[in-house]
Amino acid sequence: MALKDFAFKILETDKYARCGLIETHRGNIHTPAFMPVGTQATVKACTIDDIKKTGSEIILGNTYHLMIRPGIDRIKRIGGLHNFMNCDLPILTDSGGFQIMSLSKFTKIDRDKGAFFSSHIDGQKFLLSPEKSIEIQKKINSDILMVLDE
Repeated sequence: MALKDFAFKILETDKYARCGLIETHRGNIHTPAFMPVGTQATVKACTIDDIKKTGSEIILGNTYHLMIRPGIDRIKRIGGLHNFMNCDLPILTDSGGFQIMSLSKFTKIDRDKGAFFSSHIDGQKFLLSPEKSIEIQKKINSDILMVLDE
């Protein structure tokens, strides 16, 4: 399997339900899967070894929060999200779309450009578009990227 390639296989079905296997270069993920949330590049109060002991095969990171703090350039300088977190599990990053909606008092949506918002931490201004969301997720070497939608 080439770097960054992955495959999905259906292992079993029962009417409309299915169990599957996502194969990534970092490891396999049985679906449906529980994904511990590492919002800001950490699963609070847990080490990666603790997470592995639960049987978790993947971690979810949050593009919006990673962008705000610790920052994309900092994560990239260290070699990506896996190095930053000292994590060899696959990582899925969401698009940031939920935060655009849930933090709507900080957000102004321009349907042509994306979502303009102020950081809930220090008021710094950001633009998050579908293209920017993917660019960020690529910069931090996420294994599975989610598309920004409304």
